Amino acid sequence: MKTLSLCIAAALGLSACAGGMTGNTGQNNNVNGIVTQYPVETAMLNIYTKQRSDKLVAVVGSQSVSAEIQVTPKGSMVFNNKSVQGTEINTINKMNNQITNQSVAINYFTLNPLIFHGFTDGTGKYSLSNQTTTIPKMATVGASSKLLTENVYADSSMRNKIGTYNQDWSLSRDTNNTAWFCIETSSNLLLSFDPAGTSSECYKINAKGDILASKVTLSQPSSNGSSKTVTLNSQ
Repeated sequence: MKTLSLCIAAALGLSACAGGMTGNTGQNNNVNGIVTQYPVETAMLNIYTKQRSDKLVAVVGSQSVSAEIQVTPKGSMVFNNKSVQGTEINTINKMNNQITNQSVAINYFTLNPLIFHGFTDGTGKYSLSNQTTTIPKMATVGASSKLLTENVYADSSMRNKIGTYNQDWSLSRDTNNTAWFCIETSSNLLLSFDPAGTSSECYKINAKGDILASKVTLSQPSSNGSSKTVTLNSQ
């Protein structure tokens, strides 16, 4: 699954594509005015499969950086000999309001339940996802789980594997009626030292699964054991 953090990081020189604002109703537990469960499957659908746009900004050193994201459903497609749905993620990265990079990727998935199958991008990369767990319709604050393992190849021939990544999700409390739903992406497991590091993209959601805000955190390690962290927040 191509995440927003992977689209942004390379363009920022940290090396390493989603955000939006819609939702559906769902049941949730409310104890003394505190929401304890959230519809995480609905949130995932809103983030990765629905038409939407978002803009994330940060200051890195003295430089102003931004990422403008447009997610566009592509309808029925065929991927890896399977009938799937697709969404295109177009990301424009800017530094000091000048375009530094533009990337286009397509995520492939099926519904009922929501399963991600992989992605392709404009550079020719071809990725296959092994989703080991079903995304629950409802999750309790504090819950977390492995989502999938992503194997990325240089092209569709799949002769040259260039990356393997684990992705997990977690749900943590923000306020009494909002929570942060996060997707964590590991470093490249094929490398003993991955200069791209790890990433986390988080979405503030309400009890309906609406996306209220978003942020992406990129953590790049250094050879001396320290790390450089950049967080971009929705504007």
